[in-house]
This record gives sequence, structure tokens and C-alpha cells, in this order.
Amino acid sequence: MMKTLLLWGVLFCTLTFGDVRFAEPAPTIDKPREVVMGISGGDDESIHHALSTANNVLKFYGPEKIHLRVVAYYHGIRTLLKSEKEIAVRVRALQQYGVEFVACGNTMETKKIPSSALIEDVEIVSAGIAEVIERATEGAFYIQP
Repeated sequence: MMKTLLLWGVLFCTLTFGDVRFAEPAPTIDKPREVVMGISGGDDESIHHALSTANNVLKFYGPEKIHLRVVAYYHGIRTLLKSEKEIAVRVRALQQYGVEFVACGNTMETKKIPSSALIEDVEIVSAGIAEVIERATEGAFYIQP
């Protein structure tokens, strides 16, 4: 009986007090959290995990309190190809909520991918990893699921 009561007490406290608190200053519409995410893996699991992570971050903060740039380079460039129908649907859905997708020009050149092969509204930069570094230098949090 005592163990059951203790277990219920711990569960109640976890549910009541276990939520994430925002660091100060809290994100606002005027000052959203700046986040840059890199996708370098090209297998289905890596891509879907990264897109799920982007979705979870977006849901937690709300689209008005986060500025998320997803940079695809190396094998991760597959994330941004029109021909990847299932992935493209997820990318377009995230774009509707303000998530920006960026393709690495070096990777596109190496893999001989024309810009016409990319999903609409994808930005192309000369070097994807340099884009990640520059956004982090400006203060964006870097995540790579």
C-alpha cells in the first residue's frame, strides 16, 4: 500500500512539475529562438528522424517563437529532392509553418543535382556546413538529430 501511494505521488509530481521551463529571456514573436539543424545522413531513418525533430521543436515553441533553418548537405541532400515524394510532403508541410530549408551547393555540384530537382522554395548556399557555422556564430543553436 505504501509503495503504491509513493508511486502515485511521484507520478503526480512528475506530471505537475516535469514540464520544460523557458530560459530567460523567453522566446517571443519579436525575439524567437534561432535554431539551425544539419541533416547529413541520407537513409530514411535519419531523414525522418530529423524532420520529426523539426516538427517537435516547432510544436513546442510554436511557429511564431522559433526561427528554424534546416541545412541539408552530403547524403542529407536527399531530404530536399522533389523525387522523394513522401519526404517532400513532410518538407512542404514544415515550410508552411515557416521552417526554412537550405541545400548545399557543393553537394549538389558533386552529386550533379540541378536546382530544378529541389523542392520549391529551398535556398541554395555555396557550402552547407559553412551555413551552419555562420548561423551558429550569429547565435543560433545548432542541433543535429
